[in-house]
Amino acid sequence: MTKSILFSLTLVFITIACFAQDYYGNNRKQWLQKAEQYKPKLIITEKKPLKVVDIVPDTQSFQKYKAVDVSPIDSLYSMPFRLKKEITIDFGEHLTGYFSFSVRSTGLAADGPLRFKLTFGEVPSEVAVSFDSYKEGLSRAWLQDEVVSVMYVPQTVTLPRRLAFRYIKIELLGSSPYYDFNIHDMKCMAQTSAKNIPEELPQAVDPMIRKIDRVGLNTLKECMQTVYEDGPKRDQRLWIGDLYLEALGNNYSYKQYDLTKRCLYLLAGLSDLNGYLLATVIENPVPRAQDKQFLYEYALLYNVTLKDYLEATGDMETVKDLWPVAKKQLDIVRTNVKANGLMDFEKVKKDWWVFFDWKEDLYKEVPLQGVSIFALKESYKLAQLLGKEKEVADLPALTNKMIKAARKNLYNRKTGLFVGTGDKQISYASQIWMILSGVTSKAEGKKALSALTTTQDVCYPGTPYMYHYYIQSLIDCGMNLEAKEALVNYWGGMIAKGADTFWEAYDPTNDFISPYDFYPINSYCHAWSCTPVYFIRKYPEIFQK
Repeated sequence: MTKSILFSLTLVFITIACFAQDYYGNNRKQWLQKAEQYKPKLIITEKKPLKVVDIVPDTQSFQKYKAVDVSPIDSLYSMPFRLKKEITIDFGEHLTGYFSFSVRSTGLAADGPLRFKLTFGEVPSEVAVSFDSYKEGLSRAWLQDEVVSVMYVPQTVTLPRRLAFRYIKIELLGSSPYYDFNIHDMKCMAQTSAKNIPEELPQAVDPMIRKIDRVGLNTLKECMQTVYEDGPKRDQRLWIGDLYLEALGNNYSYKQYDLTKRCLYLLAGLSDLNGYLLATVIENPVPRAQDKQFLYEYALLYNVTLKDYLEATGDMETVKDLWPVAKKQLDIVRTNVKANGLMDFEKVKKDWWVFFDWKEDLYKEVPLQGVSIFALKESYKLAQLLGKEKEVADLPALTNKMIKAARKNLYNRKTGLFVGTGDKQISYASQIWMILSGVTSKAEGKKALSALTTTQDVCYPGTPYMYHYYIQSLIDCGMNLEAKEALVNYWGGMIAKGADTFWEAYDPTNDFISPYDFYPINSYCHAWSCTPVYFIRKYPEIFQK
């Protein structure tokens, strides 16, 4: 461990000691040291652009822009650039890494500096739409445009910022009229920690399934850095909800379990002083959790991720080490369940961020009940695997009580659908989490999911994150054909619109959906959308036939 890392860890420990008594005591120091121990080495690959393209308006294309081939990249390198002013290049694939380019004069000696504006895009519209209209909800600096001054020619310039992109628009902002120059030797030093090569699908697998699997693998690979990032463009950090889904995909593809282990230890080591997990960890320059970011279902999904990790690896030592963290998260449910077995929705909303989906109109009372039951069950399975059942002996009775409360208070036997006590909204999320938690029988779950397709004013999933749970609920209810069709239609729909990695938000009926009211800041390579890899490979009898 380097001196700088040791110094950073020491600062973390001193800060903890100064502010309050730490629930985990000395464990935290050991957990952070282990997280550092399992930090992967990044694999660096040199990638070069393939061609020059024009990004042109097109009403039939995703977000009304498409890339049209102009010429091979060599034509740019031999062309004087001063009169061209602007050009867009295409690397042909999504990359995460560091971009560099060189400039040289083409005749007379350079007598002044050059200034360029570079705009990087994961999708064509990102380099075509002006960023000027963005009203900052998230930092404007996430948008990938950089102004670069080249003071001396010839010179090679490497941008210090890590970028995630396929397209680059290069605009000349300033140059001397007394000499010309060209740009050459553009490249990206692409990086990922995904070193293993996943097993190929059988050749007989449907071509669209093969494409979905390949794009899912690309998505996961780009997000596998020194942690599982949610998005390599934005936010470039570890979130528990993304970790859960990325780890599922990794278990059936790259199988790099040390990365999962690192993330589990980081989250534990940087948890709040009261023992509850914070939802997200920012890794650089020093690993730290985002203050006061308490996200209800994410904290509980840590337990599920830990159980899945144990089942995938058999690593009892790590899981026993982190069991106190999982056990502590169960208090989140215990302290928020009412005497009648229903979760205290209003109380939870005051104390926690209740997420489930980027969907402003989603009413979350029923999903809250469902994910709480789901987490209790999965945590008890984890305890059984560890031989720790006596430490959580109250869970079976509490789970049964909550299931009975859900069926009594939230289930409409006439329609076969679950609705809240405070709002009668019918949503996919409500039915999904009642199914995944085992509140329904298989037949009841099938009836509920089928009813959604014929019911008016249903609240639909807003992201691939919720859609993952929808596919799982279909499988759990034995609706295998429907699960395959839904996966092909949803993720295949992104591919039909040009995706080479899967997106943070996707609505087949609205290409401009954005949780941030500005679609260019969306993440178009996003971890939670990688899970077709998991479904296709875990359930070959459904998706590979």
